[in-house]
Amino acid sequence: MFLVLEGVEGSGKSSQQALLSRRMEGLGIPHLSVREPGGTPAGEGARAIVLDRNLSMTPETELLLYLAARAEFVRSVVRPALERGEIVLADRYELSTFAYQGIGRGLGLERVRELNNFATGGLRPDATFLLVLDSGVGKSRQLGEADRLERESEVFHRTVAQAYDSLADTEPNVTRIAGDEPVQSVQEALWKELVTRWPDRFADGQR
Repeated sequence: MFLVLEGVEGSGKSSQQALLSRRMEGLGIPHLSVREPGGTPAGEGARAIVLDRNLSMTPETELLLYLAARAEFVRSVVRPALERGEIVLADRYELSTFAYQGIGRGLGLERVRELNNFATGGLRPDATFLLVLDSGVGKSRQLGEADRLERESEVFHRTVAQAYDSLADTEPNVTRIAGDEPVQSVQEALWKELVTRWPDRFADGQR
């Protein structure tokens, strides 16, 4: 099973991923918790380049770096874990690319979708949970020095947030979760969705 957390910068994806992973571990549910781009040496290298605040690049370059990392991620990390029967819990996947590069960067959703399909070999998540949060609120939550994408204009981040909202209506298996609630409330909403959809796998830790 392939599960993905999505959302604007500061929406709480990483925190919720860590809480879900801890909960699954406590229940003895085999899983792999990963971030994207990343998860492989090549992917981490691409991540360092694409988020480097001292670099500038064209939207096309940005897109291809993400997709190169994803191609490695799918073949070296995700598919092997799925074949072992593990749940893969990822911080970001293709919906980010559709929102940020396809719509936010204006590269065109259909072109990006086609290139993404080549990179992933057609692998799509079983469920994507979109943590819905105002982009301005998300920015106010960020700590430390902003990376290249976090430093983009508020107009860009609002465009991405609107893109996510639109994509949630059209992409398969996307569920909105209110991201402006307390952390534990968001966690319970996520867990409730998992138990409701797959009670044999998540309820009472049964697998």
